[in-house]
Amino acid sequence: MNERKTTNILLMIIVVPLVFYLLKTLSFIFIPLLSAMFISLLFLPLMRWLKRKGVPRVLSITIVILIITTFFKLSGELIQLSGREILATDNEFFDKAKDKLTQLLSNVEALLGITFLQGEDMLGSLIQKDTIIKNFAPTVGFISNVLSMTLVTVFFIVLLLAGSIDMQKVLNNTILQRPYVSVKTFMHVERDLITFIKVKFFVSIFTGLGIGLACWGFGVSFPVFWGLFAFVINFIQMIGSVITVVVLAIFAFVEIEATSLLLLFTLTTTGVQVLFGGILEPIFMGKSFSINVITILIMLMLWGFIWGIPGLIMSIPITVFLKILFEQFNNTQIIAELFSGNQGKT
Repeated sequence: MNERKTTNILLMIIVVPLVFYLLKTLSFIFIPLLSAMFISLLFLPLMRWLKRKGVPRVLSITIVILIITTFFKLSGELIQLSGREILATDNEFFDKAKDKLTQLLSNVEALLGITFLQGEDMLGSLIQKDTIIKNFAPTVGFISNVLSMTLVTVFFIVLLLAGSIDMQKVLNNTILQRPYVSVKTFMHVERDLITFIKVKFFVSIFTGLGIGLACWGFGVSFPVFWGLFAFVINFIQMIGSVITVVVLAIFAFVEIEATSLLLLFTLTTTGVQVLFGGILEPIFMGKSFSINVITILIMLMLWGFIWGIPGLIMSIPITVFLKILFEQFNNTQIIAELFSGNQGKT
């Protein structure tokens, strides 16, 4: 018995790194597949409703594709609008940014006794309108990669909604191997992930609106861009809100002269993040969705290392999925409890 246990442990030590290696190597397949799975879950209730109304499956899938296409169209319009904001800015703003950031870094250098810059020209070359536009303009490789990922994701969405890939049957045939349990587990996964994605989406929208309005109210440039930035990065659990507040505080330092007004702006953006991310989001998620903060940080680092930004965004849905699966087996229930931080509680 001890030899068998030792063998299983050794096999696990070998298999787990191999699985993560394959996930990283085959990211061009797994990222669209998981993205499609999470997106298709959102539309399963709509698909069932259309089916009850007697709408053909082909027409139902067409309606879903039109909804997704409209969303991406609106997103593209927002990106173009924020891009026009930046392009319309004259070089006076960037010259001002150079002067203020140089002064800030000089004070930090004097305080710490170390050197960040090799002369002011390096910072000046970075903070120029043409340089920023050039550095942030999408390259041909990036565009082709995003387009290919999007097309593959849409392909998987169609397969999932059409029933060509039945995730409930996949769970039953591969992991659970118990029809009743697999149906129950899939319903649990569907309910929790739909709740997470819907709440996260709407919380991110209102966070972006709040940040954009705060920038507009305090006279900070590019309010549309910052609202869109806050919306997107808010999907990265915990870290996204911190990044938004820090980056905006640095940016506002360039434009807002009065220290009291700068402090009030920083408090306002922090308040928006706390209100939507720290108060309303946990309320709407519900207590049953609780995941340990340490687990969130570990999963963010793990999936961020494996898949980069897509991994950071999908880390929490993946964690929810794994937690529900671990709850189905006696041997792995302790792992699910560690995920939620409920170990030892009755």
